[in-house]
Amino acid sequence: MRFTVQVTVSARHGHLNDETQKELQEKAEKLLHYFDRLTSIVVTVDLHRDRDHKLGVEILAHAEHKHEFVAHDRDAEIEQAFHMATDKIKQQIKHYKEKLQDHRH
Repeated sequence: MRFTVQVTVSARHGHLNDETQKELQEKAEKLLHYFDRLTSIVVTVDLHRDRDHKLGVEILAHAEHKHEFVAHDRDAEIEQAFHMATDKIKQQIKHYKEKLQDHRH
């Protein structure tokens, strides 16, 4: 059974152009390749730059059974911050899946 995942991309302290929003949404949907039981993915880009001129990206991925994966990262580029945050989510998903498999055996 395939779930339809709701992917929400939003910005804090500013506005993302449609192209960036669409790109982040498509990339976020790729998280399903790693774990197909995700029910929603929320990407929030904080456009307020810190003193190092970095902005933040937070990704919240909800899975069935009320499990949640959370990652955030900061970089000068939205794409790079998003990429680093998705790597963290992938790591969490990998650990979670290993835990599930260990539990079954």
